[in-house]
Amino acid sequence: MQEERIMALMKPLSVQKLSLLFSILILKHFRNPKRSTHQDKFYTSDSVEYHKFQVLGHRQDLEDKFLIFNVETSLLRSSSLFPYFLLVAFEAGSPIRAFIFLILYPFITLCRDSLALKLMVMICFVGLSKERFREGRAVLPKFFLENVGRESFEVLRRGKKTVGVSNLPQVMVESFLRDHLDIDYVVGKDLKVFCGYFVGLMEEKGELVVPDNVLCNAVGISGCKKDFGCPWFAHCKEIYLVNEQERRNWHQLPRNSYPKPLIFHDGRLAFRPSFLAALAMFMWLPLGFTLGIIRILVALTLPFEIAVPLMHFIGIKIRVSKPNTLSTSSSNRKDGKAKRRLYVCNHKTLLDPILVSYGTRSTTLTAVTYSLSRMSEIISPIKTVRLTRHRDQDAELMHKLLSQNDLVVCPEGTTCREPYLLRFSPLFSEISNEVFPVAVNCHISMFYGTTARGLKFLDPLFFLMNPWPGYSGRFLGVVRCGDGDGDGGDSRFEVADLVQSEIGKVLGFTCTKLTRKDKYLILAGNDGVVRDGSR
Repeated sequence: MQEERIMALMKPLSVQKLSLLFSILILKHFRNPKRSTHQDKFYTSDSVEYHKFQVLGHRQDLEDKFLIFNVETSLLRSSSLFPYFLLVAFEAGSPIRAFIFLILYPFITLCRDSLALKLMVMICFVGLSKERFREGRAVLPKFFLENVGRESFEVLRRGKKTVGVSNLPQVMVESFLRDHLDIDYVVGKDLKVFCGYFVGLMEEKGELVVPDNVLCNAVGISGCKKDFGCPWFAHCKEIYLVNEQERRNWHQLPRNSYPKPLIFHDGRLAFRPSFLAALAMFMWLPLGFTLGIIRILVALTLPFEIAVPLMHFIGIKIRVSKPNTLSTSSSNRKDGKAKRRLYVCNHKTLLDPILVSYGTRSTTLTAVTYSLSRMSEIISPIKTVRLTRHRDQDAELMHKLLSQNDLVVCPEGTTCREPYLLRFSPLFSEISNEVFPVAVNCHISMFYGTTARGLKFLDPLFFLMNPWPGYSGRFLGVVRCGDGDGDGGDSRFEVADLVQSEIGKVLGFTCTKLTRKDKYLILAGNDGVVRDGSR
């Protein structure tokens, strides 16, 4: 009877059903076995203590601790990864790739977090050149820094050593953490490469070698326990948890609290591209492009008296101020004869000389520059002349031009977006015994009108595509370079530093000794020389 009862129970189970049940059990047991085994040991360990993050800030012994933290869940205020991947798609890829990512993102959010991350990496990275990818160094750090929580960073900087663990690709976060926050070790995901191009797939990064006596004092910081699957957290005897609400209440890390000042960065987007902000940008693009073309035509074809009021009407705010003594001041050549004025201004965009021409109401003003694309040279409403970077030749050329017309020069040699002034080349102080400094600044909300690696002939168009671009210029008093005979006056370097200092005071900018070469080595990996006008 008992055997018949067992046979009756097994009869409804077919061979196919038994096979399916057996397969499910096997897959469940062996799915990601290393991680499962490690997690079981971690969670069942009696030596691990969990605390709230607020407690960590009151500890006095952090100087002897090795702090291991998750970048996304315990350093950044917002957990959304969309802005950073859209920046990769837009800046390293193209606006078309970024638009495709924007359209697909609502569907990506329906997936599990791990699958969603893999899909975003695939869409934004596949086909990009590994050698040419510099957005992780030139673009992303600015936006990461603006999302860092002050409370979290103040705790991390007290640690003896710090390890940043991230689920993002290493190329996205390494420069931000190492170069800007002074994090000692960065553990991200490696991207697979085929024939020099990313294939859009991630793989685990190899282990970093760290002395055991350092790891014995490790303290972990994370936002959720699923992060503890990382082998680094296995060394932690104490874990401090950060909840979502706590992160939202963190304050933004002030710029003056950055371990290193953010002076150089690249990319076209000037705003944090959240999903709604990116959607608004793509909706604005057709209108912005049309409006940018109209603004260019107005500047090229109409006289100053009509162009300036009309520009105000179509959204460009131009503000110029001049001292009363500027119109009556005169300058003399070293031989006593009257000569033209030499205007010296800081460099924000390619439109700086045009602002000076508007302020002086001069149609004969000549601009000299170290690099200029052929297209920008063609569409410029004032005469532009390129310098050769050979000091004697450039000095002779500027002398000749100044004897014919008023001259404007940007001695920084390149643009700087942040409130800093680069080193002023002293060449202008050898051309005239009087110079007229001009402090210029621009205001944008959507697109930067400068680039280090992109198409430079599009710089003016991108600036004018902003909804409400603004330009301001302030003409300062004359600065004398010598006594008129070239003897006994201030040295050319002292004059250059003096002019830089005067412009910096007016604008509230910080003066530096950095040069054009420093900028391009950081952002583009080259010396910044534009050859054949191709850029």
